[in-house]
Amino acid sequence: MSLDFTSVPARAGTDSQKWKKYAGKDILPMWVADMDFRSSPAILTALHERVEHGVFGYARPTQATVDAVVNACAARYGWQIQEDWLVWLPGLVCGLNVTAQAFAQPGEEVLCLTPVYPPFMTAPKNSGRVSVPVPLALRAGATGRGDGVWEIDWEALERAVTPRTKLFFLCNPHNPVARVFRRDELARLAEFCARHDLILCSDEIHCDLILDPSLPHLPTALVAPEHAARTLTLMAPSKTYNVPGLGTSFAIIPDPALRQRFVRATWGIVAEVTCLGYSACEAAYRDSEEWRQGLLATLRSHAAHLQATFGTGVFKDVRLEAPLEATYLAWLNVSALGLEDPIAHFEAHGVGLSEGRNFGAPPGHYVRINFGCPRATLDEGLRRMAAAIAALPVRA
Repeated sequence: MSLDFTSVPARAGTDSQKWKKYAGKDILPMWVADMDFRSSPAILTALHERVEHGVFGYARPTQATVDAVVNACAARYGWQIQEDWLVWLPGLVCGLNVTAQAFAQPGEEVLCLTPVYPPFMTAPKNSGRVSVPVPLALRAGATGRGDGVWEIDWEALERAVTPRTKLFFLCNPHNPVARVFRRDELARLAEFCARHDLILCSDEIHCDLILDPSLPHLPTALVAPEHAARTLTLMAPSKTYNVPGLGTSFAIIPDPALRQRFVRATWGIVAEVTCLGYSACEAAYRDSEEWRQGLLATLRSHAAHLQATFGTGVFKDVRLEAPLEATYLAWLNVSALGLEDPIAHFEAHGVGLSEGRNFGAPPGHYVRINFGCPRATLDEGLRRMAAAIAALPVRA
């Protein structure tokens, strides 16, 4: 298989949401979580074959597609799921919204750990539920250079529970802090949800993008099987294989009653997955492992480069506070730069990052950078960031 993670695809002037944001401007987009890599050759072949068929009616997954997902869960995580546990969805944001409506009533509360991917906070609000953010705690490392740890603040989590709390949203691996939660943390979180009679929704969309080889992905429902009946897991090939535009995701819900409530909440409002999405999903999980390993090698190299770059030289006031354990997203503390609007400042110097405030961070403190791109693109983005920092007035 020919693997190419160095060529820069031409995305400017296309339908790319990522690139259209800055159409007509010399701003390099490094914000939204899609990668500037072509998808795997196996996915491209599968899509070409499906297009050649020429008929694009309403679709349901074939047995081969279901088997690809079931087999991947067994091979990668040792998780023996049943095919009837699967509920197919056109996206994980959709899954978060459905979950909020299925398991909480208007005015009831949904907990999440912040900073976090914005839909974790907005999905409950979309239907009159209440989002309750519980900030993660940063335990500083010995050197102060990327060796801290983002941890669950268990005391704050306990204080956040009220009689109206019905649901807990977990992001694992965590976006944006790139943390992989450990077995003891997941077991404790499952026990916490059981003790407070909460449904646990575990979004594991980045689970196949573990950058630290010593950290296996542990599905929450597998870690605490005694609590699996109150757990639903959201997964998708979209982030790992760079196919988010094909809108193919799934919930894994072992408990029939929980699954029925979830499915009922989808009726009449959730679109069906497309035939092209199913084809890509099957090819991703069944035929793209060599490509995924090539991607991981590239991202690990990029992550090491970022960890060596931030906190030194011109980047001395840009802190990567904890190791990049997973994802292709880095959470950067830029508060020492003293910028009221860091996004506007970096955009003015040609690089577009994600606004930390949207993830629940204090204004002016954090930005997120997407390093899922060829090294040439990453280096250009860092060059522009360096220019933006160098343009700041010298602080006494």
